[in-house]
Amino acid sequence: QVQLVESGGGLVQPGGSLRLSCAASGFTFSNYPMHWYRQAPGKERELVAYISSTGGSTSYGVSVKGRFTISRDNVKNTVYLQMNSLKPEDTAVYYCKTNAYWGQGTQVTVSS
Repeated sequence: QVQLVESGGGLVQPGGSLRLSCAASGFTFSNYPMHWYRQAPGKERELVAYISSTGGSTSYGVSVKGRFTISRDNVKNTVYLQMNSLKPEDTAVYYCKTNAYWGQGTQVTVSS
């Protein structure tokens, strides 16, 4: 069955960096685009970043563009989200997604 397992979240100070990973299994990873979403308390889930199946095309939400970078390794079946210049408003649970499948999420907290 399809499994998406996120990791790499944690507590970081404003201005810091984190790299999230999402390990995929149960499907042909290299055939599918991948997404990162996030959901902050009391807010709707929002799209953070998208990457095509080959990694040749990416796009970002307005609030993270220029600070976050999505990438993938189709040998390791893993998608990454490099987050730099983190702000308190980036605090959220971060999820990876493909088609109708979601991971369990990883908490990112940006606070001094």
